[in-house]
Amino acid sequence: MVNSKSTSTNITQRTLKETITYVGIGLHTGQMVSMKVQPAEVNTGINFIRKDAEPGTKLIPARWYNVRESTLCTILGNNHNVTIMTTEHLLAAFVGCGIDNALVEIDGPEVPIMDGSSQPFVSMIEKIGTIEQYEPRHAIWVQRPIEIRDGDKFAIMMPSEVPRITVSIDFENTVIGNQTLSVELVNEAFRNNIAKARSFGFANQVEMLKKKGLARGGSLQNAILVDGDRIVNEDGLRYKDEFVRHKILDSLGDLSLAGVPILGHYYAYKPGHELNTKFVKKMFEESSSWSYLTVNEYNALTGRQEPETHTETEVPQQEAVV
Repeated sequence: MVNSKSTSTNITQRTLKETITYVGIGLHTGQMVSMKVQPAEVNTGINFIRKDAEPGTKLIPARWYNVRESTLCTILGNNHNVTIMTTEHLLAAFVGCGIDNALVEIDGPEVPIMDGSSQPFVSMIEKIGTIEQYEPRHAIWVQRPIEIRDGDKFAIMMPSEVPRITVSIDFENTVIGNQTLSVELVNEAFRNNIAKARSFGFANQVEMLKKKGLARGGSLQNAILVDGDRIVNEDGLRYKDEFVRHKILDSLGDLSLAGVPILGHYYAYKPGHELNTKFVKKMFEESSSWSYLTVNEYNALTGRQEPETHTETEVPQQEAVV
């Protein structure tokens, strides 16, 4: 049986024990927001509610088909042109904590950046705890490689006995350089190795971003600032390879838009939000390369344990019900 502490292979769905409130500034908008992360019913997934939007237009399901922009962050939206920005760090925290169902109410256009990582979200989730919902957890079991390329960037999902992510980055002529890290998504790997890794940016791009109305809330308190061959932040890095670890964090958040865990090995070279979200879209276009099943069925088929129950399953519908 797969280790029961593996957040990717929990057999049943999970949600939060109680509501958590976060207050902070948006990285790009610079706007202060209040956000409540609440427990949600089984089979509803992750959904955002824009409290400041008009009645009937507030709901934004966190699904790949709702991605509206993915250049510098992942922006989700609905058919009423209501959007929510910078969703990836919170979504990654849900992945790392094994949260399947949650309702996120927010009174502004962007998820608060907090310290630039997933750690503040993870810490509070661990503090209040999660509950088992006793409904089967579904997953996507990758059986044949799925690949997407964009210039010299590429991403491929391969079959794997254990869920894994490998990311390589290359920023020439900077202190970052070339970094590669591979992580098995079991036990407490996300909390110990990924959650604390912060966003990063480059000093020579700050003014350009602000002229475009972006990075208005960015500071040394919520991002690593790279200036050529040096780190501007006085406290330095949390890990010597914090940059690739943050790219893994972003990738996990973006891949969660599939709606269920993906059982496979994701290898990405120079990934960004755009490549990650394009990959998820490509994966759904190549549905013959994977199976949609319960984690319990996956365990039985791969010899990890006997099935507890057998239920017929269908590929999830394109709209969430809350």
